Amino acid sequence: MGFNVSFSKRKNEKFYLPGQEIKISRRAITAKSYTTENDNVSTCRGRTWFTLCCFAAIYLALCIRVTYVCLGNGINIDTAISDQIAADIFHFKNPVSRADITDRNGEIIATSLPTVNLYANTKQIRHAEEVAAKLNEIFPEESYEYFLNRLNRKGAFIYIKRDISPAQQAQVNNLGIPGLNFENSEKRIYLHQNLFSHVLGLTDADNIGTAGIEKSMNERLTTSTKPLALTLDLGVQNTIREELLAGVEQFKAAGGAAILMDVKTGQVIAMTSIPDYDPNVNKNINSPEHFNFATKGIYEAGSVFKVFNTALSLESGKVKVTDRFDTSHPIHFHRLRVTDPHGSHGQLTPEDILVESSNIGSALEIMRVGKKYQRKFLQKINMDKVLTEFELPELAKPRFLSSKDWSETSMISISYGYSISPTPLHIITAFSAIVNGGIYHQPTILSNVRREGKRIISEKTSDSMRTLLRAVVTRGTGKNANVEGYQVIGKTGTADKNENGHYNKSKSISSFLSAFPQSNPQYALLVVIDDPKASKETYGYTTAGWNAVPISRKIITSVAPQLNIKADFDLEKQKSIVDAAYKIKK
Repeated sequence: MGFNVSFSKRKNEKFYLPGQEIKISRRAITAKSYTTENDNVSTCRGRTWFTLCCFAAIYLALCIRVTYVCLGNGINIDTAISDQIAADIFHFKNPVSRADITDRNGEIIATSLPTVNLYANTKQIRHAEEVAAKLNEIFPEESYEYFLNRLNRKGAFIYIKRDISPAQQAQVNNLGIPGLNFENSEKRIYLHQNLFSHVLGLTDADNIGTAGIEKSMNERLTTSTKPLALTLDLGVQNTIREELLAGVEQFKAAGGAAILMDVKTGQVIAMTSIPDYDPNVNKNINSPEHFNFATKGIYEAGSVFKVFNTALSLESGKVKVTDRFDTSHPIHFHRLRVTDPHGSHGQLTPEDILVESSNIGSALEIMRVGKKYQRKFLQKINMDKVLTEFELPELAKPRFLSSKDWSETSMISISYGYSISPTPLHIITAFSAIVNGGIYHQPTILSNVRREGKRIISEKTSDSMRTLLRAVVTRGTGKNANVEGYQVIGKTGTADKNENGHYNKSKSISSFLSAFPQSNPQYALLVVIDDPKASKETYGYTTAGWNAVPISRKIITSVAPQLNIKADFDLEKQKSIVDAAYKIKK
């Protein structure tokens, strides 16, 4: 019998007869043979990933929608409101409304602190006598009558005490008296007491500037919280004030003033006037201590004015540095008799006239030039007007003769510092222009102010003036100011004090006008001493060479390193060699 076996359904499978050996090929064992795709773990894992992807897609869609709603056309946000909300969240409101004042280096010299004022609604106060007694216990510096008088006034707002401390506020609160209330305020604090008093000025009880920079810049200080930076230097100011104060005490003077100026910009680096005051305590602007002699005190400067007389004479072209003038005899001009304080000197050059401080020589110089040129030049350096661009309100107009009164006699007296009365600020500003190359800069005390200068003399004249003024310090009346290494140049001046139109021969005003270094002047210094007294140390003299000059020497010695001016000893030595050789040759 035969077998008909069909293998159509398994034609792709290999058929083994019973007992036939099965040979396993290594190629038959593959990764697919051991896969776990169909087990439970694999299934769970796949579904988890799928679910996470769905959630991510939904979250992304929500983010896109929220972004569109907030930043697109969905919701309109008022930016002003949002800015205010942000400011409230990230910033606190400044309780102080008056800006700080700083020196040129950013050191705070005037600031305001939040404080509290105590006021009363007297309509709600009962038993005023008892309340006054309790307030007197908390504030013993005020009398019982003071509080009673305040409480008996009729009004819903009566100041009882300003600027009380937190402890005092707590004590008043503990009284629990209806009608006593508090007002947030601020108090102006001057961190260095007297040091900047005439420059800063002060504020009143309502925090409004009443003097100094506080007054002139009141609007700026109350409309911006950005600190107001001055040109003053804290360290230099302190040095100059200490030396000036010591000098005033040493010479038993009535007062004094000193100004240090950057000759190339007109910036005031230091300004002090003695006597001064503590603006934290002394609020009486009419007291004598509040008078700023540096900017408001007009005086006849005496021989320091010979600097301007020589400069204008050289600039006119009618006088040369090599010219000689016969000073051996006094000059008689109408009722005026001109003599030299140190005796006659014979033939003098312009340099000798400054060195010997010759009145006769100065008069002869200006007689060559004439009164018209003299008056015009002095107007050019603003000796006839208030320096209104300067930022302090305490300014004075110089005593300057009208063209009608500008006679030949006054022309001569002006040449050596009489018949004209500028302020110290006028003098040092004009002097800075004489020595800086001939450019006049309006003075300023604000660090962000830059003003264009104007030429008043040529560079040649300025160079000549520096040479002449150096001789005053090396061999003239300014010898005591010859600080080695700093090439100081300058001119002394002593004038009888004019009191109510009459000259007091027993009183004088001494001045020393200087700059340094000669080769490239950076700073000018003016020291003025009002009515110095003679002593054994000064051998009975009250002239500038014995008081204003040594004070200036101490100041320059101290502040030059502070101002980062390097001493040049080599140049000093070379100049002494040249001078010695010149004298031998001569």
